[in-house]
Amino acid sequence: MESRVELLKPIWHAFTALDVDRSGKVSKSQLKVLSHNLCTVMRIPHDPVALEEHFRDNDEGPVSTQGYMPYLNRFILDKVRDDFNRGEFNKMCWTLCARKNLNTNNLLIGDNDAFKLWCIFNFLSEDKYPLFIVIEEIEYFLRKLTDAMGGTWVEERFESYKVNLSSRQHRLNAWEFIELIGMGHFSKGMHPQTVSMGINEVFLELILDVFKQGYMIKKGHKRKNWTERWFVLRLQSMSYYVSEDMTEKKGDILLDRHCCIESLPDKEGKKCLFIVKCADKSFEISAPDKKKKQEWIQAIQSCVNMLRLGLPTPHREARQRRRELRQRMQAEQDQLEERMRELQVANDRKQRQLEAMRKKLEDAAANAAEEEYRRMQTQRELQDRYRMDLEREKMVRQQMEAQVAQKSNELEQYLQRVRELEDMYRRLEEALEDERQARQDEEKMRRLQARLLEEEAAKRAELERMHLHQQRALSQTEAEKQELESERLAKERALQAAMFQLEQLESERKGALEQYEEAMKKLEKAASKTRSWKDKVAHHEGLIRLIQPGAKGPQKITNWGPAAFTEGELDLREKEWQQRKNRHAPAQ
Repeated sequence: MESRVELLKPIWHAFTALDVDRSGKVSKSQLKVLSHNLCTVMRIPHDPVALEEHFRDNDEGPVSTQGYMPYLNRFILDKVRDDFNRGEFNKMCWTLCARKNLNTNNLLIGDNDAFKLWCIFNFLSEDKYPLFIVIEEIEYFLRKLTDAMGGTWVEERFESYKVNLSSRQHRLNAWEFIELIGMGHFSKGMHPQTVSMGINEVFLELILDVFKQGYMIKKGHKRKNWTERWFVLRLQSMSYYVSEDMTEKKGDILLDRHCCIESLPDKEGKKCLFIVKCADKSFEISAPDKKKKQEWIQAIQSCVNMLRLGLPTPHREARQRRRELRQRMQAEQDQLEERMRELQVANDRKQRQLEAMRKKLEDAAANAAEEEYRRMQTQRELQDRYRMDLEREKMVRQQMEAQVAQKSNELEQYLQRVRELEDMYRRLEEALEDERQARQDEEKMRRLQARLLEEEAAKRAELERMHLHQQRALSQTEAEKQELESERLAKERALQAAMFQLEQLESERKGALEQYEEAMKKLEKAASKTRSWKDKVAHHEGLIRLIQPGAKGPQKITNWGPAAFTEGELDLREKEWQQRKNRHAPAQ
């Protein structure tokens, strides 16, 4: 049974088409119609009471807060079996959404081709809502469509389209995807019928899981006659039809892990025989030639091997690998971005630390300059004060000398003045002692200034060492960034090499497909010519008969008289009559 995700995608399109105002809500009457149609095409008993119970009217509107998805899972998808027609299911959903979203005025393809493109979009789109298809899946489909049409892939045209699509995040919705193919941007010069045949071939492979198809001759089970049929090989069955339009189906060969395919020797005039042995019966089939026989045997054996190993179809497995590759690349890109963000945060943190250290250094320098200015100002004030004291002392001495010279004749006065002078000398000595003490204080201040200068030089040296350590840390960060960039470039080169090898394999497969188509044309022409000659020979065989002496034994009486035919001639005519009867017998 198909996965629930693949069933939800068409239903999502139908539900979205009913949501006219894009509010995420649909009226209950429309949901009833949609649910009834889904139950009809999926062959599920419809329970309208359950829908009424699930969607009760409330104050918020016709749809409850439970939503449609719980009802869809519980009452429809949980009851789905693998016995419904998926084509009718897709057609029903397509009918609901196409008329409201698809503009067919400018499209070069018909409605049937647009429907097939819609199914292919649902298969290749991401499992996220709203649905969209990424640029890698668009390129994968366009390459397959170009090969199916027999055209040449133009890489420059697609690269130009990718550049124009970059502003829309490299993704398209279903209707943009149909418009891209329907406008013929990548199928210029192709006939519309060729485009339609290419779309149909890709649709058969991706959606209907067709591995191989073609004409072969099958031996009947009841009448044992050989009849030409159109065979279609899928993973679990090999159906055969009256013709390639597949309107009248004659039967199925059900494949399972116990089936066996064997080659048979030529017999009954049939060549290139092989047999498919199933659990209940076996089927003898004649291929057109040895190459076709080998291709059919390998294709059927591949299906049986996949059933034994429980593997999906190749294109589904390839789609899963492409998605896993995109997820790994996205995870690596996220890791790289996270690492770059961490490096940026670390760099910003270090820049802030450096800025804080620089600010502290500037503040310390400003404080040291201010302290030096105050010290110099104090020193200048002391020097001015000492100079004033010295000048005052000099003036006092001059006055004393003048007084001594004037009053040298007055002894008593002179002695008195001497005593006064001694007293003044004593005071002067005290002043000189104060001056000496002041000079010692000045020397202490100078030593303090020298110590402060030494501490400032030590701080400057420590800041210089911290600056060098910061430079080394920045250099190491830059080296790590370059190493990450080199790793990313190496991965990109490896991806480009893988893409180049894929393109070579695609070109080789295209050449093999062209040779195969040319051989098929020659084979069909030879088969037609052989059938025409067989008809002519059969027509003229009755006109030629050898005249021989009659037998001496008893003669048989026929409608032409006695002894008109010999015994051998009668046996030959009886065999020819039996062959014509088998050829015109109704096919099984």
